[in-house]
Amino acid sequence: MAKPNVRDKIVRAGLDQFHRVGFNGSSVEDITDLAEVPKGSFYNHFKSKEALALEVIDRYIEQGSHALLSDTRVAPLKRLKAYFTPLVQEFVDSGYKKGCLLGNFSSELADHSAPVRGRLEGAFDNWVKLIANVIREAQRAGEVDSKVKAEQLAGVLLSAFEGALLRARVAGDSAPLKEFMAIGFGRLIG
Repeated sequence: MAKPNVRDKIVRAGLDQFHRVGFNGSSVEDITDLAEVPKGSFYNHFKSKEALALEVIDRYIEQGSHALLSDTRVAPLKRLKAYFTPLVQEFVDSGYKKGCLLGNFSSELADHSAPVRGRLEGAFDNWVKLIANVIREAQRAGEVDSKVKAEQLAGVLLSAFEGALLRARVAGDSAPLKEFMAIGFGRLIG
């Protein structure tokens, strides 16, 4: 495997640092220290910390487990549940600290950075579309009521997930996530 270049090291370190302590809790020096590169090299590759955040969002999405959503070998509802279950478990395993980077950035940056807000909006729109495709399959299979549009159900499901992550973080408890899984898949789309 090729050795990561300086830019890639900075993006990886930025993703880890932003995910652990947030955008505002991270300095350029924190990121370059974690990347083990000179601080000056940051500005050879990025105009600003905000520019790095945009690239980090893209990297976070690329690393997501979205492939499972298009695996038609698994029944639609089972696939959706299998998609969200490890996301919930990852968060619990992190000690309720590393929620969804998109949700974290939404809370922290959406009001202060139009470029980041635009990138986040696009990311959430794409995520809703991926989930809606699975819900549409479930509707065709008779697993989900088709009275409500798949996109609306997907949007509500994603919003419920993001909200459950926030509540679980505040409580330091998995109860909101358990509620999300039970209600989300038992009543909302089940």
